[in-house]
Amino acid sequence: MKILVLNCGSSSIKYKLFDMTSGEVMAQGGIEKIGLPGAFLKLTDKAGKKVILEKDIPGHQEGIEFILSVLTDATYGCIKEYKEIDAVGHRVVHGGEKFASSVLIDEDVINKVVECSDLAPLHNPANLKGIAAMEALIPGISQVAVFDTAFHQTMPDYAYMYGLPYEMYKKYGVRRYGFHGTSHRYVSRRACEILGVPYEDQKIITAHVGNGGSIAAVDHGKCVDTSMGLTPVEGLLMGTRCGDVDAGALSFIMDKEGMDGAGLSDLINKKSGVAGLSGISSDMRELEAAVAAGDARAIMTLNVYNYRIKKYIGAYAAAMGGCDILVWTGGVGENQWATRRVVCEGMEYMGMKIDVEKNEGMRGEEMVISTPDSKVTIIVVPTDEEFMIASDTLEILDKK
Repeated sequence: MKILVLNCGSSSIKYKLFDMTSGEVMAQGGIEKIGLPGAFLKLTDKAGKKVILEKDIPGHQEGIEFILSVLTDATYGCIKEYKEIDAVGHRVVHGGEKFASSVLIDEDVINKVVECSDLAPLHNPANLKGIAAMEALIPGISQVAVFDTAFHQTMPDYAYMYGLPYEMYKKYGVRRYGFHGTSHRYVSRRACEILGVPYEDQKIITAHVGNGGSIAAVDHGKCVDTSMGLTPVEGLLMGTRCGDVDAGALSFIMDKEGMDGAGLSDLINKKSGVAGLSGISSDMRELEAAVAAGDARAIMTLNVYNYRIKKYIGAYAAAMGGCDILVWTGGVGENQWATRRVVCEGMEYMGMKIDVEKNEGMRGEEMVISTPDSKVTIIVVPTDEEFMIASDTLEILDKK
């Protein structure tokens, strides 16, 4: 069975085509700058080389039509016609409290995703455009929604409620939802497969750390807490997002700067985090280079970045009454070995011992990086959200 996975953003579409019989990735790529000058599709060709194809792409339907034309192209394609695609799996960012698992898309599902759009105004409408475009281009094709928030719906109320008036929750759904759920679900399960231990018996902390980042506590197969909140702003220091901050500081800044809600949202989402604190870049590689050059603000920023991760890991170990497995994933978690070392150092009191030699220089591989006598197994697992979406899609279709 061939399954196309789509991740539609406000001005982008990422895609992967899987042959689920063999598990092969048949094609992958992405479109950038939809509706803007200079739009292009970037793909990996059959020889493994990156190819950029420029084209005017005014909207998501035209973008997906372009993707399908490339998939069936004589030079870059891997299928002869659209109908070889059996189903489509969509990443949908916010399912609110309406979805605790992936679902086959029908009119009722679409309406509920629309109802959740207030909680993700930049993402859900784009996800819906992708769903509508596929239905228009391949009428009747089976489509599945896989929600970023679904994995976290097992959190208890004491973990997801804020200390705000209860009517804010009842009227507007203001609570912790969490994101990166598909990644946290994949790597927590995959770590147990690698280690040969039962998933339902483990206390696992998953650190999805990158330009966006979140930590999750997975207790006996269920998420019991996660660092992102109502929106992806809360929690860790990220590339351009501020993470945890005193809400009173935000009202103070708004008053001093004469800032409205849109201005504040821009500040905390796009101008803060690693970029705002360092004044250098949101790219951790550039930050590390500045640290190596002795830049004081860069050093301070990296210390803040690493400290936030360490603090959440410690908090979630306390919340679960221990930790059996720590999983590193995401762009930084998989590749930035210095952050893994700094975060894990000093955690020996809870039985966590990193193998410095194994860890150093290790990038993008599945590997245990704890010492043999460590009570907590520390492991790196590259995330594969697209494969998880394709797997969910296959499983749901098998149940039809």
